[in-house]
Amino acid sequence: MKVTGFSFIKNAVIYQYPVKEALESILPLCDEIIVVAGDSQDATRELLASVDPQKIKIIDSVWDEKLRDGGRVLAAETNKAFQAIAGDSDWCIYIQGDEVLHEKYHAEIRSAMELYKENPEVDGFLFNYLHFYGSFDFVGASSHWYRKEIRIIRNNKKIYSYRDAQGFRKNENEKLTVVPLNAYIYHYGWVREPGAMQAKTSNFGTYWNGGEEAVENMKGPEDAFDYMQIDALKKFNGTHPSVMQERIKNMNWQFNYDPSFNHLKMKDHFKNVLEKITGKRFFDYRNYKIYKK
Repeated sequence: MKVTGFSFIKNAVIYQYPVKEALESILPLCDEIIVVAGDSQDATRELLASVDPQKIKIIDSVWDEKLRDGGRVLAAETNKAFQAIAGDSDWCIYIQGDEVLHEKYHAEIRSAMELYKENPEVDGFLFNYLHFYGSFDFVGASSHWYRKEIRIIRNNKKIYSYRDAQGFRKNENEKLTVVPLNAYIYHYGWVREPGAMQAKTSNFGTYWNGGEEAVENMKGPEDAFDYMQIDALKKFNGTHPSVMQERIKNMNWQFNYDPSFNHLKMKDHFKNVLEKITGKRFFDYRNYKIYKK
């Protein structure tokens, strides 16, 4: 079985993306990793080259400024990486520059890829998500955080990155059939030094409708991101991936939050009650179909 990782990134140093940790977190599962490096204004390419020169293949890219609307350029860059994967790979592990996979899930993931390798009905694998916010001690607790997404796909070039690269589709907008894994992606996209967080948010705002004006009201003092504008968080009591330990140790800002001040919307309370009663989560967006044996 051959497994290839793939990703894309731009300006990782300026905006403090943990892309090095992201790639390192999937390295043990991959025979190689394809990374599309955008036209950065910092040392992103050098950072990528330092990870593992034997396994990392870097493809230089220039982002298409015509694809700003709806974050389409992110899907375009993802597709560049996926299309560059050789035909002899069986599975392809996708990781974004602010996502990290905990090593405790490696064994289960490898077993699942082996088990379904020869089953053409399975297009990929579905992961759970933890969305860290403000610091490494809190995760999002409301429904606007997506709970699951596809991060391993079969090496089928009829599959493509969907919309703003959150998930995948195939053929003519067909949802993928996937197997759920008991594994989590740790999403650190909302954990940065507040100044870098505001800069990143403002920059990304230009790739969706509304542009930079849409994120102006999130600013705190001295152009720092105001992390207190959040509806609900909960304390994280687990362990972080080993590759994240150095970054966590070097955290140089404070974020204190009291979950007792959470203000969940009525729809979130309703969802939580239904989930407790039925054991199922209703009304969530599903960009996939679950494989039924």
